[in-house]
Formats: sequence, structure tokens, C-alpha cells
Amino acid sequence: MSPSSDQTTASPAAAPGAERAAPVLAHVDATLDAALERLMALLRLPSISTDPAYAAECDRAADWLRDDLTGMGFDAAKHPTPGHPMVLAHGPDAPESGAPHVLFYGHYDVQPVDPLDLWSRDPFDPALENTPTGRVIRARGAADDKGQLMTFVEACRAWIAVHGALPVKVSLFFEGEEESGSPSLVPWMRENAEKLRADLALICDTGMFDRQTPGITTMLRGLVGQEVTITGPSKDLHSGMFGGAAMNPARVLARILADLHDDRGRVTLDGFYDGVPELPDEIRAQWQALGFDHRQFLGEVGLALPAGEVGRSALEMIWSRPTCEINGMISGYTGAGFKTVLPSKASAKVSFRLVGQQDPARVAAAFQAHVRARLPDDCKVEFTDHSSGPASVMATDNPAFEAARAALSDEWPRPAAFIGSGGSIPIAGYFNTILGMDSMLIGFGRDDDQIHSPNEKYDLESFHKGIRSWVRILAALGAR
Repeated sequence: MSPSSDQTTASPAAAPGAERAAPVLAHVDATLDAALERLMALLRLPSISTDPAYAAECDRAADWLRDDLTGMGFDAAKHPTPGHPMVLAHGPDAPESGAPHVLFYGHYDVQPVDPLDLWSRDPFDPALENTPTGRVIRARGAADDKGQLMTFVEACRAWIAVHGALPVKVSLFFEGEEESGSPSLVPWMRENAEKLRADLALICDTGMFDRQTPGITTMLRGLVGQEVTITGPSKDLHSGMFGGAAMNPARVLARILADLHDDRGRVTLDGFYDGVPELPDEIRAQWQALGFDHRQFLGEVGLALPAGEVGRSALEMIWSRPTCEINGMISGYTGAGFKTVLPSKASAKVSFRLVGQQDPARVAAAFQAHVRARLPDDCKVEFTDHSSGPASVMATDNPAFEAARAALSDEWPRPAAFIGSGGSIPIAGYFNTILGMDSMLIGFGRDDDQIHSPNEKYDLESFHKGIRSWVRILAALGAR
């Protein structure tokens, strides 16, 4: 999701199943108002998962989805957890012999709405609004993730309305705790693995590359978070009386952090690049054809030059290369004015984005060894582990991925591309490690959707063409 030029990726061959999809697409167009009203009804439910005061509303949202899916002919049930319920629904077997089984994932919970005074309207009173870039659906959860979730539900509804059946076997799995850390997710998935297992997972919690170019996210970076605290003297000291003679932990930490990168932007930890693959030529060609303009991308935040590894493109730096970033540093006096103090402690929060087969535990151990090797005798160090998880890389040689790329390319102005994500989406990793399934991440969000912020929106075009996109993808998967 980023600026692009007029260049486009090479168009894949037309997707199979187009003839059977044609009347379904016409039905989607003719019934868009009804689909929109169903989305509005779901958006009116304030399913804020992190606030216990809204527990009943989360339960109502789960009920709403279960009832809607049951009305479409799915075998749908709400499953309790120690937190908010899961909704799991299974459609009938596809009539075509050998049609694949897909599991679609989404979440019905939403972020809190604070600060409320920055909203232009009640966040749970959804409405269509005209904007300079087109009509949008304005509400909390419109883009993250109720609008995205309903694109798939409405695609299934249209297939059933027109053909009486789906072209593939479909299961739907909706979570109610994604915005509050998913504490119930992994235990529930492990307990219900056989009910969840399918040939392929579909996740609609991502976005477009740009307003006209859809993407299938096939690379998700992992994460390691480390907090380091170095202690020197037993208390803060007067820098006039002790400066020069006493070890300053802020100076020690600054030198250690500076040593994390060399002058070519590479991370210096021992073994850090073990398991880091080179980008396949066909993926590199797709990314180059996207016409990403790093000057515009960085210019929007007051910068100009990529600061990562020399010789790598900006998209590689964001999507397919590992990183080490200093997220925060604290030491000494940080209040107003000036205080000539020599601090007792200095701390920093450091995160690593991982790719390929990098091992989070080995990266954390290498960072700690890096610090200890540079620690003076008069200092001691403590570490706190924070987030940790490996990268996810999807098997794009699975024919389903190219079929879906062709289907998306048939719907949008520019051909779809296999893209990466600088962030992490844990559910994709869980589908792989717990269920042994690859995930296809396809979403229709846009960079200006303001998810997690006041005035969240979802473009009406994203909702409409998102439904049409899933209709085409289901057709293509069923015709393979």
C-alpha cells in the first residue's frame, strides 16, 4: 500500500470460471444496497473487545453473524471462550468433484473510539459520506474488519442466490478478540483443529497496494522485541563532581546501540542473516513493475533517502529484508530545562523485524550477546523479552495463488501482484503452525482508511469491488 507510478505489473492470464461468475457479479451489482444495509447493521453494534463494558455487544455481534450465516444455509454456531465467542460456520460440500475447501477468517471486534471528540459523527451510527476521492462508509470497524469480513460473506450470499451452491467448500471462522491480543485464539484453535482444517486459509484483513492495484500478501515479517537496561553507579550523580571518573551508562548504551549497524546499513549481530532468503526473480519483477516511488513515500513524512541496506530497493527494505530498529531510549533527566546529572541507568527498546527462516530465539540471544560483549566491568545489564514470533512466507507455487491473482486482475484497473507486508499478522502464522495450512491474504483497505483512529472509513468502492473480487476468486478456485 504505497505510491505508484503509471507502470503496471504483467497481467496474468484470465482467471478460469469467469463464465459461471458472470451472473453472480450481476447479482452483486443489483443487490448492493441490501448488502450495504447488512453491513450498516453490523457496524451499529459497538463490539469493543478490550473494554469489559462492551462484552454484551461483542456477544450480540457474534449472534448477528451466526444468525446471518444460518439464514444463508450455513451450519453456523457460536462457541464460548474465556473471553469473547468464536463463530464457526460450514457450508455444504461443493457440487464439483475435487473442489478445494477454504477457511475464511475475519474478526468482528473493533478498537475503542477514543478520543470521541475527534469524530465527525457517532462512530456507531454508520453513514455514507461523499469525499474528494469518492463515497465512503464512515464508522468504527468499517475497514477493520467488519467491512472486509462482509465482502466475503456477501460474495457467498450471491453465489448461493444465483447458483444454489458455492463453487468450493467454504468454512468461515470469526474471532472476537483480535483487537485485544487474541488471548483465547491459540488455545481454541488447538482444541478445535479438526473443525478448522481446510486446504487453504483466506484472510481479509489487509489492503490494496494502491487505489487501483490489488495485492496478495505473501510475506509477513516476524518480530522480536527486547528491552535492555544498563546500570552504572548506584544512584544519579552530579556530573561536575563525578563526570569523567564515573562510568556513564547512557554513553555505554549509546555506543552499544550505534554498533548494531555497519556503515552500509547491515545489522551486525552474529548470525543475524542466517535463514534470510533472496527475493525470487519473478517477485522482484512484479515489485519493480509496481512503480513504487520512495521519494514520494518518504517525502510524506519529511524524509528523502532510504536508510536501510545499501543496494536494496525501498520495497525490499520494507517487505523482504530484516531490520533492527531502536524504538525508544530513556536515561537521566528528561524534563524541562537542564539538569547536570550523570544517570544511574539507561534503557532502550529495540525491535527486530524478521524474514524467511530467521529464528526469533537466536536473534534475541545474539542481541543479548552483542550487549554483554560491549559492557564495561563497572556496569550490569538486565533484559526484558517482549513480542516474539517468526516470519510467514506463503507458498506461491501453489496454483491457487496464481488463480487468485488472475481473478483480482480481472476486477481491478491494474493487475494484481504478490506483495509483502512490513508488519506481522499472527493468525497467518497460527494457520501454518497449528493447522498446517497456507494463507492467502487479500484485502481491499486503503492507506487513508484511518483504522484504529477517529473517523475510520471504508471506501464504498472497496466494499463493492471487494465482493466482486471474492466472487471471481471463488470461481477461479472452483474451476482449477
